[in-house]
Amino acid sequence: MASTTTTTTTTCCNNLLVLLITLLCINVAFVASNFNQDFQITWGDGRAKILNNANLLTLSLDKASGSGFQSKNQYLFGKIDMQLKLVPGNSAGTVTAYYLSSKGGAWDEIDFEFLGNLSGDPYILHTNVFSQGKGNREQQFHLWFDPTANFHTYSILWNPQRIVFSVDGTPIREFKNLESIGVPFPKNQAMRIYSSLWNADDWATRGGLVKTDWSKAPFTASYRNFNANNACIWNSGKSSCKSSSKSSASSASWLSQELDSTGQQRLRWVQKNYMIYNYCSDKKRFPQGLPLECTH
Repeated sequence: MASTTTTTTTTCCNNLLVLLITLLCINVAFVASNFNQDFQITWGDGRAKILNNANLLTLSLDKASGSGFQSKNQYLFGKIDMQLKLVPGNSAGTVTAYYLSSKGGAWDEIDFEFLGNLSGDPYILHTNVFSQGKGNREQQFHLWFDPTANFHTYSILWNPQRIVFSVDGTPIREFKNLESIGVPFPKNQAMRIYSSLWNADDWATRGGLVKTDWSKAPFTASYRNFNANNACIWNSGKSSCKSSSKSSASSASWLSQELDSTGQQRLRWVQKNYMIYNYCSDKKRFPQGLPLECTH
């Protein structure tokens, strides 16, 4: 009798374990990104590929062409994450761009650009914010890890009050809404997500002094785990965040999110130790005075 009871208990436990594992797998599958569903390849003549059951996207560059993709949806505000693994080895001359942008002559844009370098030299992470067609707001950083060895998460928090760029959850830049002092802020134009891998050896590495070594081609960058669950899809003049009270409530936290004291401390740490260029410190570039947002 004891043996039978033990066997029954063991069987029940095993069945429960199998059930839990199955549920976990279903949940993971549910939250995993699907690049066929969320994106479309826009150029590259076969150099961009969606792989691994649409969980992985790769862009490649050779001497003939680079490649790129864009989101099927447009967004007006959101918390958007993407994991990237950048071109390894000698990536000098290459640029991997990942950004949000609207269309038209007075477009808005939020940029991550990764400027390649010689083997052993660090990538430069270039950021910029355009509002109503005006940019010139560059901040550049080195990273505190090798972005080619593993995937890392690059995030944009965009709400009506601020734009925060983050890397692996660590904020590196904040651009605040300062319309009150006359600085335009991206808030009225829906944007798509774009990414491309292309040759920019006329400027990307050491001001164009180091050229792309085509003997190392093809160059490849990889993408996975896209997440725009906390983002407002804009379609036919309507926002998904206003479609129901439940949706609005779930969105409320990031729509008003700001950096807490820990986030501000991390931001200062990055800017003190890893920022290599800040337009707000470039008085030679702005002899008539720094841009308004730099004084607040």
